[in-house]
Amino acid sequence: MDAKRQESQGAEREPLLSRRQAAEYLGVSSNTLAVWACTRQYELPYIRVGRLAKYKRADLDAWLASRTVNPESA
Repeated sequence: MDAKRQESQGAEREPLLSRRQAAEYLGVSSNTLAVWACTRQYELPYIRVGRLAKYKRADLDAWLASRTVNPESA
């Protein structure tokens, strides 16, 4: 198995965070995440597992990075 395929399988196996855990990680309430998902206010990826929403930490980190503002260019 090549290294690229092993990396992608490792990323797929990362533990999924509950909405509450993801909210704590981002510093917002779980209700805020629910509203964002419902209204699609932000493009924050999540995975539906039945009626539950699960989040990958890598997706949360990428979303945070995309929201970073450089004060010199703002």
